[in-house]
Amino acid sequence: MSLVSDVLIEEHEKKNLHPFQKEPVSDRNEFFREVTRRLCGNLDLSIGVTHCLQYLSRFLPADGLVVFEVEPEMLSERVLAESYGFFRPQSEHLLLPFSTEELLSEDGSDLLKTRIFNQPELQPIAKTYTQLFGDDISFILMPLIHKGTRLGSAMLGLEGRERFNETHRQLFEILHDPFVLALSNNIKHREVLQLKDMIEAEKKGLQEELLEAKSQTIIGAGLGLKGVVENALLVAGRDSPVLLMGETGVGKEVIANFIHMNSSRKDAPLIKVNCGAIPDTLVDSELFGHEKGAFTGADSRKIGRFERANGGTIFLDEVGELPLHVQVRLLRVLQNKTIERVGGTDTIPVDIRIIAATNRNIEEMVAYGRFREDLWFRLNVFPIRIPPLRARRSDIPALVDYFIKTKSRELNIRQTPSLLPGAMKRLTAYDWPGNVRELENVIERELILSKGKPLSFQSVIQQPVEDNVPVEGEGGDFPDLDEVVIRHIKKALALSHGKINGPGGAAELLKIKPNTLRSRMKKLKIPYGWKK
Repeated sequence: MSLVSDVLIEEHEKKNLHPFQKEPVSDRNEFFREVTRRLCGNLDLSIGVTHCLQYLSRFLPADGLVVFEVEPEMLSERVLAESYGFFRPQSEHLLLPFSTEELLSEDGSDLLKTRIFNQPELQPIAKTYTQLFGDDISFILMPLIHKGTRLGSAMLGLEGRERFNETHRQLFEILHDPFVLALSNNIKHREVLQLKDMIEAEKKGLQEELLEAKSQTIIGAGLGLKGVVENALLVAGRDSPVLLMGETGVGKEVIANFIHMNSSRKDAPLIKVNCGAIPDTLVDSELFGHEKGAFTGADSRKIGRFERANGGTIFLDEVGELPLHVQVRLLRVLQNKTIERVGGTDTIPVDIRIIAATNRNIEEMVAYGRFREDLWFRLNVFPIRIPPLRARRSDIPALVDYFIKTKSRELNIRQTPSLLPGAMKRLTAYDWPGNVRELENVIERELILSKGKPLSFQSVIQQPVEDNVPVEGEGGDFPDLDEVVIRHIKKALALSHGKINGPGGAAELLKIKPNTLRSRMKKLKIPYGWKK
């Protein structure tokens, strides 16, 4: 026997009443207040429903009280809170389906009102609930409506037939507002908890990003990157937009971290966005956020990257990949320092510093209409060009030493391996079309293959240093760009044995999509397959 039933019988024995003989409600205002106090006195709706049933059992025939919440997208109701006495649900279904046709009676009258179901098998709308409780039940069903929207329903039930009458229905109906208030409070409370979890996750992510930014070191600050570091320090103390230009893998993100950590915003977040990695359909939502209900699947409000960066810096990597319609919104951010969430109308001010980066020729994109000229002028206030690794070969020994130590720790290699004679010469002789990122990957691969033995880097394709390849501080002509790309693709094909797709394929090694690689191979007339 349940707690509700025990309380019911005990209280009636004290009053010399039969267990199913109910007290009259002498003061409906007092009845309303007591139910409201019990139902809304706890943020846990299950506790409120239990306390409410204990009280209602004194005045109404009831041994079960259930509150359902509507799931509009699934055309169903979900059991949100429940308390039972003698009877129990016969099924564990939590979602009870309904259709819009079930909300109208045969004569077209609105059924969104409190109704009695003494013979549920005779009433189609009751089939939804008999799936959960069986046919041998009577219940009163009260839809919970707030500002014209059905939030859910409250059901008062008792085992057996013909248990309720019109007086019971009217008495239960006056409790509509307390049930709506309790359900609304529960919904808001869950939304607050969800937002709290989101904020905690964002906070953790920001702390990790700050820690990462602080821990990154610029290798070559006194050699090949000396001019870059000097320019970065010069602009760090200003809030002017910075545009970092250079090939893929040269370290644009490292320089962005350096600028942020040497600015007055260093204690605020640095939010990084890879513009090329966000699908066009989601880029607005990711950058500017969205309101609840802005589109299908927008179940709650989302804070965008610009809002998360408020007071700090936002780093837009591969900014040339942004669609034109997003470029318009970015221009407004630069001009007005305000944003609007997707689906919202409020103008939200943001205090941010923008650092953009690209490996593409933006001026050429402007000429072809693929990048807005006015946005280009706004971003190109203080451009910093980062030279490729082949133009600053004096940095390679320091970079090799740094990566060997850090990768050894990551791979749990206890003793840092040494270099075999000729290994460093082989590394400095190579052109590194993938720049620092390629060097890092080659070192990690060599550490795995060496199994703790001295490193030789025999897998690196040796390329003699051409006399016409410039080093930092010297003049000279660069090799033809197409030649460098062809050589780089052929190297990837050699390492992947001609495989393009899938794990270990050339596309994965080059960090581009397989279709993009095929297109470039066709353009550069590189044959498919691989020959030794």
